[in-house]
Amino acid sequence: MRTQDFDFYLPDHLIAQHPTADRTASRMLHLNADTLINRQFSDLPNLINAGDLIVLNDTRVIKARLFGTKESGGNIEVLIERVISEHTAYAHIKASRAPKVGSKITLANVIDAEITARHDDLFECRFLNDDSLLNLLEQYGQLPLPPYITHTPTAEDEARYQTVFAKNLGAVAAPTAGLHFNDETLTAFKNKQISIAYVTLHVGAGTFQPVRVDNISDHRMHSEIYEIPQATIDLIEKTQHSGGKVTAIGTTVLRALESAAQHRDASNALKAGTGETDIFITPGYEFKVIDRLFTNFHLPKSTLLMLVSAFGGLDQIKKAYAHAIANKYRFFSYGDAMLIEKQQY
Repeated sequence: MRTQDFDFYLPDHLIAQHPTADRTASRMLHLNADTLINRQFSDLPNLINAGDLIVLNDTRVIKARLFGTKESGGNIEVLIERVISEHTAYAHIKASRAPKVGSKITLANVIDAEITARHDDLFECRFLNDDSLLNLLEQYGQLPLPPYITHTPTAEDEARYQTVFAKNLGAVAAPTAGLHFNDETLTAFKNKQISIAYVTLHVGAGTFQPVRVDNISDHRMHSEIYEIPQATIDLIEKTQHSGGKVTAIGTTVLRALESAAQHRDASNALKAGTGETDIFITPGYEFKVIDRLFTNFHLPKSTLLMLVSAFGGLDQIKKAYAHAIANKYRFFSYGDAMLIEKQQY
């Protein structure tokens, strides 16, 4: 398939620059086969049955962006992609000239780091302060809003570009489907006897990158770390054995669980634990775990648009996006959402 098959024109004014006043106030487009229904996010608990399961991503966004200078005095911008250890990370670096391996940089006037290696577009950095990198980022870093959000992060962003169930530090982008949920929504699911489970997938900056090759089979997928607790595996198996459906709240949850399904144990059961995934899901993929997907609207030519096209059907997703644009849905991280029933082939 061609990358061009996943392109569409989106007017700039439909890119949500700020969240809705209330987390749960977004609209929701429901796609079921060829049927499109305009709904509200508040309808979601009524569209999932007792005995079903929803799975959320409990990653927490770190303040991953730092500004500083090179030894030469030139300005530099650092975006932490992945924290490897207490004092080491992979990072994207913007500068007039890329720093050399072995050189040192100073960030926020107080953080000293050394460039220890380069891996393609990522720089490996060793942070020289006694304090841990995560503590330094919390004190001196800036929230890494997506590139299509044009304002400098505010206190509102620090609260709203984080899910209410965020727990495990490590993401540089929010699992945006989860941003719609508040505590009352979660209680509504529990009251309806719908189970709730969690995975952790630390979303990387690669999630915003368009596919730049013409043939999608030539694309090299970015890698992300995930962890699936045994309690989540148990709830998935219980739900499936009783005939219930598993709903992924976001593409990150879907990617984690479908990655786990590729590494089943000898009994064909899903396996709990930590893994690294570069799974690239495109039309024709056979989904093994997820029956329903709740997700935001995604960027043109992105791997996530390809994923939802695999799940809901390419023609159906094209129609849904055209419908959303015509009906002035709000797009991307702070925007509206879709509920997609799995396409039956």
